[in-house]
Amino acid sequence: MSMRLSRFAALSSSLLLAAGAALFGAGQAAAAQADFGYVALGDSYSSGVGAGNYDSGSGNCKRTTRAYPALWAAAHSPQTFSFTACSGARTGDVLANQLAPLNSGTDLVSITIGGNDAGFSDVMTTCVLQSESTCVSRVNQAKAYVDSTLPGQLDQVYNAIDSRSPGAHVVVLGYPRFYKLNGTCTTGLTEGERAAINGAADHLNAAIAKRAADHGFTFASVAGAFTGHEICSGNAWLHSVNWLNIGESYHPTAAGQSGGYLPVFTNAA
Repeated sequence: MSMRLSRFAALSSSLLLAAGAALFGAGQAAAAQADFGYVALGDSYSSGVGAGNYDSGSGNCKRTTRAYPALWAAAHSPQTFSFTACSGARTGDVLANQLAPLNSGTDLVSITIGGNDAGFSDVMTTCVLQSESTCVSRVNQAKAYVDSTLPGQLDQVYNAIDSRSPGAHVVVLGYPRFYKLNGTCTTGLTEGERAAINGAADHLNAAIAKRAADHGFTFASVAGAFTGHEICSGNAWLHSVNWLNIGESYHPTAAGQSGGYLPVFTNAA
């Protein structure tokens, strides 16, 4: 065999081996993708309340394809996607009603939880309808609950997730700050009330982040993503008081889910 033919044969062999390796690698990646399982747990911030287009089959849970878990699943096509997040959920509701899809084959879990336990809805109702001093007092009551009681409740949820899906990557997402201070709003809550509510959101997020870290989970803050898109910003990704659909008040819009929660979760996942 001539030197030229010998080199050609060696090159051909190398190309065939490289192609085979590439195909094998692609096959492994496809197999890994095909085996990937994602479970989305949590409250209304995960079910998508405020984003509209609710799945009638989800009833009062108000799940929607516009929520960040469904958007992520549509973009990444996991083999299995279980969406059990539910509007109004507290930690006890997650434990009682949402964990069934979790198993040893679950690869990814997302969750927002804790706001309802801390009395989020009652805090906002008090602040909208009553005086600034009453609002601040109710906020402080909620913060005390976050300090004394919520950590143990979060531990129960996180322990249950870890027990059922010990190999899963768990992403715990936080809550946004609700108001841009000294923003465009000229009526409604006082600046003192808005500042107190923002402070309560930060306090809640810090407690959730601490418990998530202690369990080896990833905490993903959305506060930065919503900066410039708070209520009173002029370009809000959050509903203010919605008297026509009161349940959507203080929840992310569809833009808040796709522009706020989704990229934060994608980066953390």
